[in-house]
Amino acid sequence: MADYRLYCFAESGNSYKAALMLHLAGCDWEPVRIDFFEGETRGEVFRSTVSEMGEAPVLVHADERLSQSGVILDYLAETTGRFAARDARERREVWRWILFDNHKFTSYFATLRFLAALSKGADPAVLEFLRGRVKSAFGIVDKHLQGRRWMVGDQPTIADLSMAGYMFYSDETGIDFKAYPELFAWIGRVAALPGWKSPWDLMPRAHT
Repeated sequence: MADYRLYCFAESGNSYKAALMLHLAGCDWEPVRIDFFEGETRGEVFRSTVSEMGEAPVLVHADERLSQSGVILDYLAETTGRFAARDARERREVWRWILFDNHKFTSYFATLRFLAALSKGADPAVLEFLRGRVKSAFGIVDKHLQGRRWMVGDQPTIADLSMAGYMFYSDETGIDFKAYPELFAWIGRVAALPGWKSPWDLMPRAHT
């Protein structure tokens, strides 16, 4: 059995954040497929044995069982030494962007993607509202990236891996990433990290 086991599925950008970190850090890990679209995470077995929150991803390592992608990334940065902040001030800045990611950047984009691409009959007004929120969040990040290569400091950190988690599903939302040139260039830098793989190459699909 691998040292790390990640409950995940390829359609999940949050799962991809953790999977990409495990892969780029060279961890001995294996994915455990979640049948999300058949309701596995909502079932009592999953919630009582894997995650009480009923969400993906979930990382199992030694005596640890962790949910929430930001916590998983922080744990892996601590245990592997990869993509970690270099001092306390930088770590606060990393968490500032991870929290922004969870509340706005990923949150709105992931919801838009789910309604636009993975569900049926979404209200067009709701989709347009979400697109407006996505564009606002993207504009903030695009401006932040002017004159810098990475979200924090001069090297990639878990803030970059967190915020890039959903960026490789862009063709499913109707958002033109090229309208945000700094953001678009940053996505390219993440994809150019040595060993980078897409979510579809790292995890099994929930839809088979």
